[in-house]
Amino acid sequence: MVNNDTPVPVRATGEGDRPTSSSRQRWVILAVISGGLLLCGIDLTVLHVAVPSLSRDLRPSAAELLWIVDVYSLALAAMLVTCGTLGDRIGRRRMVLAGFLTFGLASAACAFSASSVQLIAARAALGLGAAMIMASTVAIIRVVFTDGRERAFAIGVWTSAHSVGATIGPLVGGLVAERWGWGAVFLVNVPVLVVILAVGARVIPESKNPVPRRWDLASVVLSVTGLAAVVYALKQVGEHIGVNATIIVTALGGVTLLYVFVRRQRRLAEPLLDFSLFAERRFTTATLCVIGCFGGYVALLFFLTQWLQQVGGYSPLYAGLSLMPLAAANAVGAVTAPWMANRWGNRGALTGALLLFALAYAVIAAVGDTAQYGVLLAPLLAAGYGAGIVMTLGADSIMSAAQPERSGEAAAIQETSFELGAGLGVAVLGTVMAVVYRTGMPPVPGLGADERVTAGESFAAAEGLMAQLPPATADAVLNAARRAYDQGFTAVAVIATVGLALTAAMAAVLLRPGKGESV
Repeated sequence: MVNNDTPVPVRATGEGDRPTSSSRQRWVILAVISGGLLLCGIDLTVLHVAVPSLSRDLRPSAAELLWIVDVYSLALAAMLVTCGTLGDRIGRRRMVLAGFLTFGLASAACAFSASSVQLIAARAALGLGAAMIMASTVAIIRVVFTDGRERAFAIGVWTSAHSVGATIGPLVGGLVAERWGWGAVFLVNVPVLVVILAVGARVIPESKNPVPRRWDLASVVLSVTGLAAVVYALKQVGEHIGVNATIIVTALGGVTLLYVFVRRQRRLAEPLLDFSLFAERRFTTATLCVIGCFGGYVALLFFLTQWLQQVGGYSPLYAGLSLMPLAAANAVGAVTAPWMANRWGNRGALTGALLLFALAYAVIAAVGDTAQYGVLLAPLLAAGYGAGIVMTLGADSIMSAAQPERSGEAAAIQETSFELGAGLGVAVLGTVMAVVYRTGMPPVPGLGADERVTAGESFAAAEGLMAQLPPATADAVLNAARRAYDQGFTAVAVIATVGLALTAAMAAVLLRPGKGESV
């Protein structure tokens, strides 16, 4: 978040104030920071395979379930820049350690939540803790690793830690949830964070920005409240299958607050988020590519795990394992992205990768059968590979489009775009899923009026209703719910296909180089 840090000597940790090896301690610091980022990435997707069992226990509404899933990434996105600016003022070590503590306490609160509202609040706190961790870690790396080559390697490790965490999240969730239940997917964070906090408090040096930017509380309130209001209205549309006066007022209020936030940032000498960067066409386009791609990728992880479990009858572990080809292909795409850019140029590689991702979504929608996993394997590999290229080259394009002296602000927007994409992807496509499920749930003979309403709320609600019904009626309800959810998943895949195709067209047109620029 800052560009003018002065390296701070690593604190003495041995007996008699004798410093330990500075080289060894640097790598311990990197391990601590990367371990925290790994957990942040895991918690972005770890809950996906645990949703069916969680839904049976807490019985959330469709809107509440979406909040449970994506309030983490939305809170992280909303608070990331704020925590970075605040960390520059109060000290990055203090901010990161407070983040570890917050993340650990929130993980325990998630694990022992007894209602949907409690879990939503705990997940929001988890997102705040992740924002506190992520906000200052790059600045700490810059302070600790004074050698340029070592620093580049350290930032590469830091970047991959979050991506690896998000990738293995479903597998970790499947392993843990199948054996100990959904609460354990959060509880496993606690002992790891105790170790990270203890080691981090001992080895991480303190650093601050000598000339910190102004921390504007009004901007924080406007951005967080505005984003929350818009997302709330969106989820209520899916809950009520339509709009009412409350939804319209909430949406307009949220949009107005976000508009005031943008206007305020343009007037401030030291804005919380510098929107003047978006005047650069390639910067704006690359940011939208990252938001659209990562939103589609996280949504695919989420809805695919639900579809495999609820329609296909997969266990949590089997569902997590089924996503590993997607995750492996994503890693390969990220690694080979520079070669693709050298061969086809950033614009060509980004456009082609987005089209590949869109095509993969289209094939998944066309197959539409959980029993044909072998047929689904090819589009899953294509989706992961294309998304990996877009995430890597999109992030690189964001940084390269900004002036070197503004790399701190560009990095903040880059990090925020990933988390905002994850939250909005699940929110938007989740609303589509809820609407299609409710409208597609056919009437089942033998159900009373109240039971029909319950069965139409969500797949989990229909599944919970079965224990109260005669066997024949219960089987009919389950089959109807599976057909409705299957239709919802297909609709989600089709809309994601269209969105990614439009994003590819935007990249092809708007990433064209100007005079004197390379492709």
